[in-house]
Amino acid sequence: MRYLISLMLLVISTSIAAAGEKTPNIIVILADDMGWGDVSFNGRKEWTTPNLDKLASKGTKFTRWYTAAVVCAPSRAALLTGKHTIHNGVWANGHDLPKSEVTLATALKRLGYVTGLFGKWHHGQPRDGAKTYVHPMDHGFDEFFGYTDAKHAWEKFPKQLWHGRELKDVPAGSYADTMFTDKCIDFVTRNKGKPFFLYLPFVAPHFHVEAPEDDVKPFVGKFKEKDGKKSVNANYAGMITRLDKEVGRLLQKLEDLGLTENTIIVFTSDHGATFETGNMGASMFHRSNFPFRGQKRTLWEGGIRVPALVAWKGHIPAGKTNDQPMHMCDLFPTLITAAKGKVVPAWKVDGQSMLAVWKGEAKAPERTLFWEWRMEKTYQIAAMRGPIKFIIDGKDGKPAMYDVVTDPGESNNIINQHREMANQLERELRDWLATQRK
Repeated sequence: MRYLISLMLLVISTSIAAAGEKTPNIIVILADDMGWGDVSFNGRKEWTTPNLDKLASKGTKFTRWYTAAVVCAPSRAALLTGKHTIHNGVWANGHDLPKSEVTLATALKRLGYVTGLFGKWHHGQPRDGAKTYVHPMDHGFDEFFGYTDAKHAWEKFPKQLWHGRELKDVPAGSYADTMFTDKCIDFVTRNKGKPFFLYLPFVAPHFHVEAPEDDVKPFVGKFKEKDGKKSVNANYAGMITRLDKEVGRLLQKLEDLGLTENTIIVFTSDHGATFETGNMGASMFHRSNFPFRGQKRTLWEGGIRVPALVAWKGHIPAGKTNDQPMHMCDLFPTLITAAKGKVVPAWKVDGQSMLAVWKGEAKAPERTLFWEWRMEKTYQIAAMRGPIKFIIDGKDGKPAMYDVVTDPGESNNIINQHREMANQLERELRDWLATQRK
């Protein structure tokens, strides 16, 4: 009943657009395990991402965009609900997003949007049928094509993918991110006359470290390899550049259809790059998280600070760089505001609308941001206010504090010089943890 009332309140609270003003289309493109330094708009030299660079020139690049979690499922759940891990029921990869949660797709659908997800869901019915998950089409998506479970979502050349609620074979040798982009192009073509929300969560560059042969060839011999027969580091570069090409194909279709001007495009990553075994050393070799410390599954800047762009012609300043702290939980309320809707209080969204900040009309509000990663025998908690980050590494670890603007590598612990602020951030952090969903 509460869920139905919330949806009714959303419809009632929807603002009326000014005469002649169109409701914007919305596209969210999410890379998987992409580090801040993997893209040329953040300084990568060994390869280029020209389509993302072009998008940056037409929009705003965010240098302090923070994900909400450091593994896939919690990060994506926070993106879709605008709620912290401890509030949306997903704080580990094994957790499913509760059906009671209102997602961005559900909210936009109630505002008249047609919705599609083509790529990695991470939740859903696993292939072995051992456990029932909530399907993405139960969370507001009209169309779905891709992976529903983490067990297969790192396959770059899958044998089967979900088409809606049906698992089907795919053509042999087909590259996953190319298939997802094909579906996106078809989706925007069919829905060009109505507002749409397109969620494109690519699977690159998450392991397996594989790319189409033509994308790998330019990099073979360019990088030192542990095993010349596998060319892992060349394949990693190939995955990034292929992802960029797929973004370019989608952007060109929007241009061809005359949709560019009225479409909000967000590009980011679910968290930082990984140095784990499945990555085969590629991200470490390429220093994917440079200049930051840490990686996926850590709350150091390398785990939570991710590449990000937002473009919306005539609304978001073109060719600008924004260095104010953004949080992934802000995406939900910001996009709802841009779609001329309002966030219903009953949803208890943690993020704030940053639309005025995106437009360059206001500064981000002073606030404290929070993170936690207390799974898989790891314990880290962190809070940030402005440039100052307070972190406890290990359940019995000593607190530390860093100025992540002047010290992005988090090498100079300044806690002894700012004890009062450290005590305040620790109190706020402990209070936040106490609000965890039961």
